This record gives sequence, structure tokens and C-alpha cells, in this order.
Amino acid sequence: MNRRKVLIISFLSIALIAFVFQGFLPETSMPHAEEEMTQQEEVWNEDQLLEPAQLAATLNDPQRTAPVIIDLGAGGAIKGSVEVGETRFKTGMDNLKKQVENLPKDADIVIYCGCCPFENCPNIRPAFGLLNDMAFENHKLLNLTRNIKVDWFDKGYPVN
Repeated sequence: MNRRKVLIISFLSIALIAFVFQGFLPETSMPHAEEEMTQQEEVWNEDQLLEPAQLAATLNDPQRTAPVIIDLGAGGAIKGSVEVGETRFKTGMDNLKKQVENLPKDADIVIYCGCCPFENCPNIRPAFGLLNDMAFENHKLLNLTRNIKVDWFDKGYPVN
């Protein structure tokens, strides 16, 4: 047999053995994507979630000082928000850093995206992680559990 045929037969034999024994592996040795996602620890805690009604009440009360509100992709929709762009991209992360780098570490900051539920959002984790890394103390994530339309617009909360 020539060398090429030996290599092909060897490869096919290994592939066949792997295929056959795949069914004999214990379930725990092959993690599923869903399991990995549920084990992921979030970069925020429950105390760092801000309910939309709370932010809306602050924005509607002229006696209260509004936090710095940073939009990660919804077009600067919430009243007083500044859009930095999608933080899943370097440009958005750079814009966010520029936006907050001169703020005091105890500044009240609220970030939001609103594209989709948190588990699917590609923007909130990098942005919140950056604020953590920059040692901000009072940053919060707006708790838009579904999306900006349902959790903000449909409730008549203040917009730009």
C-alpha cells in the first residue's frame, strides 16, 4: 500500500472509532451550550439593576438630579441619554471610555441597550465590565428585560 492510502485508512479508522464511542461517553463530559450560559456569572449584581419606572420617575421630577445615561445602541432614545454605539465593537467601547473617563468614580451612571433580553444582548456585558474595571461605584444597568419598545416606549416613559 502506498503512504497516501495508509493515511486515509488511518484517518477513517480514527473517525469511525470516535463516532462509535461517542455514544458511550457520559453526559457530563459533553457540556451543552445552554448549561454553559446558565453557569455564566453576570458582571453586575441585583443591586445594580435599575427598574425603568425608577429612572422615569427621576427624569420626570425637576427636583431630582438625573444620572448620566448612556445608550449602547438604541439611538439615544431615553430622555437625556448619550449614545456611544454598540459596545460589542471596539469603537463603541472606546466611545464609552471617553464618555466616562473624566467623571468622578462616585458618579451616578445608567447604561442601557434595549435591543433584546439580557441573555442575548452583545453590548451590556462589555460595557458594564468596563465600568467595573474603571472602578465606578454607582453604575447601574437599566432593567429592560424584553426590549426598549416594550419596557420603555410602550409605557410612555420620557424620550429625547
